[in-house]
Parts: sequence; C-alpha cells; structure tokens
Amino acid sequence: QVQLVESGGGLVQAGGSLRLSCAASGTSFNAMGWYRQVPGKQRELVATISSTGSTNYADSMEGRFTISADNAENTVYLQMNSLKPEDTAVYFCAGWRGMWYWGKGTLVTVSA
Repeated sequence: QVQLVESGGGLVQAGGSLRLSCAASGTSFNAMGWYRQVPGKQRELVATISSTGSTNYADSMEGRFTISADNAENTVYLQMNSLKPEDTAVYFCAGWRGMWYWGKGTLVTVSA
C-alpha cells in the first residue's frame, strides 16, 4: 500500500539544475530522504528532512542541493544545482516509519 514515486530525473549538462519530486502515499512518514546509488557502489545519503522540518545533508552536497517538503501534498523535493558528472546516479526517495520504505528510483545523468 505504501508508495513512493520519484520523478524529475533526466539528462543535464554539468553546471545545470534539476528538481526531483517524490510523491508519497499509503502512510505518513516521520522523515523522508533522498539517497543515490551508482552501479558497483554503496547507496549513499543525499539529504533527509524530518516531520519537524529539520534537514541533514551529505557534506559533498550541502550548498548545492536543497531538500524540501510539501506536507499537505505528501511530496518531498530535491533541488539540485551546480550539477557535476559525478552526481550521475539513480536517485531514490525514502520514507521512515519504523523502517525505511523505498521508491524505485529515477536516473540523473550529468554530462561533461
């Protein structure tokens, strides 16, 4: 019943911007976040936001990425600016409610 559906991924040139969206349904979450994964590498934290609005960012992304949420619409966003080729990854939306629930991911490709 719980669904997390990401959108907004695509191809962008280095230095460009994208905004990812994640629509959640089926439950309410205490926190939500974005993670990313490159083939052969461990899934890593991008950013999280709690139900109180507090945010947490990975060091390499703070200042370039911004997480936000529209609680009324159960939607979380990730604004990504100054994108680099090394940001290329599948970006996953996640929600915490006693356990982590995951979306299917959306691919972000940053060209040089």
